[in-house]
Amino acid sequence: MIRWLIFVVIYAIVDFYAFQAVKTITKNRWIHYLHVLVSVVVVGNFIFQFTQASDGRVLSPEKSYAFGFLLTLLALKIVVVPIMFGEDVFRGLVGVYKKLVASNNSFHLPSRRKFISQFALGLAAIPFTSLLYGMYKGKYNFKVLKYTLHFEDLPEAFDGYKITQISDIHSGSFDNKDKVSYAVNLINEQQSDAILFTGDMVNNKATEMLPWKETFKKLKANDGVFSVLGNHDYGDYVDWDTAEEKQKNLEDLKKIQKEMGFDLMLNESRFIEKNGARIAIIGVENWGKGFKQKGDLTKAVSNVDANDFKILMSHDPSHWQYEAVAHDYHYHLTLSGHTHGMQFGIEIPGWVKWSPVKWRYKYWAGIYKEAGQYINVNRGFGVLAYPGRVGIWPEITVIELKKGLETV
Repeated sequence: MIRWLIFVVIYAIVDFYAFQAVKTITKNRWIHYLHVLVSVVVVGNFIFQFTQASDGRVLSPEKSYAFGFLLTLLALKIVVVPIMFGEDVFRGLVGVYKKLVASNNSFHLPSRRKFISQFALGLAAIPFTSLLYGMYKGKYNFKVLKYTLHFEDLPEAFDGYKITQISDIHSGSFDNKDKVSYAVNLINEQQSDAILFTGDMVNNKATEMLPWKETFKKLKANDGVFSVLGNHDYGDYVDWDTAEEKQKNLEDLKKIQKEMGFDLMLNESRFIEKNGARIAIIGVENWGKGFKQKGDLTKAVSNVDANDFKILMSHDPSHWQYEAVAHDYHYHLTLSGHTHGMQFGIEIPGWVKWSPVKWRYKYWAGIYKEAGQYINVNRGFGVLAYPGRVGIWPEITVIELKKGLETV
C-alpha cells in the first residue's frame, strides 16, 4: 500500500508540473478538466489492474495495456517537465537579477512564455503519438525479412535451402485472433523447407498457449517445425505453490508443443537428409547471460560430426557470444531471439539501426558474423510488457542457404 501511495504522490507532482504547459497555452477549463480526467483514469486503471488477484498471467493483455497507456502518458510528461523546469530556472534567475541588480523592491517571477510551452508539448507529442501508434498498429505489423547467406562447405544438395525463423511468440499477450492467424498464414506462404522457433512461447504459464494451439498447429514445412525453450517458458516468473506444480507447467508446455507438431529439442540435435547429404539442426535449452543457463552445447552435439553443416537454435544471443563462437565445433548459423529489439527503436535499412537494447546486448537484431560464423537475432513475433512496437516490428525471418562465396 505504501509503495502505491508513493507512486501516486510522485506521479501527481510530475503531472501537476506538466499541467503548467497546458495552462500556459489555453485558458479553456474543459481542456484542463480533460487533462486531469485522462491522468486519473490512466493511473487508476494501472493501479486497479496491478492490484487485482492474478491467475498467474503476470503480463495479461489487460495489464499490458494498462502499463502501455501509463508509459505513453509518462513519455509525454517526461519530455515536458525538463523543458518547463529549465524555463523556471531562467525565470528565477531573471527575478533575482531584477531584485538585486535592478533594485526592485520585491521579487517577481516573469510570466511563462507561451511559445516555450508550445515547443515542449509539440516535442512531447512525438513519443506520445508513437507509443499510441505502437499499440494500435505496431503490435501486429508483421514484416518478412529475407536474407541469403553463402557457405563454401554447404552440401550441394542443400543449395537454395530455405528456413523460416520465428521467435518470442509470447502468446499470453495476444488479443486478436485474426491478426495472429494472418501472421501464421504469412509464415506458411514463405514455403520454406523448415520452420524453426527459437523460444518464449508463453509469458509465464503453459495455459496461455491453449487458445492459440490450433492456430499455430497450422504451421507446416516439408522438413518439419523445430523448437527450443526460452527463459519465459520455464515458469520462473510465477510464484508457484510447489516445485511439482511448476514442473507440471513445463511438462504441459512440452505436451502442447508436441500436439502442435513442434519438434522440441532439449540439448539435442536432428538431421535433415537430402540426396545422401545432411545438415544438423541443434537445439539447446535456454542459456543467457544473467538468465537461466540450462543449455548444454556439448551434450546437444554428442551425435554430430565436426564436419557436419550445423544450424544452432539458442534463444539468447549472449549464448552465441560467450560460448558458441569459441566452441570446438564450427556453428555455421545460429538462430536466436530474446531481445525483441526492445520493441522500440529506429531502423532505416542501409542507414541506421538503433535501439536502447544495444546497451545491453552486443548482438540484438539481424545478421551478424564473427569468426566465419553467422547469427540471426530475430526481433520477435509477439510482445512483452508494453503491448506494442515502435520502429522495431514483429518479424518473420526467411534465410536462404547458398553454396559458395558471396558475390558482390
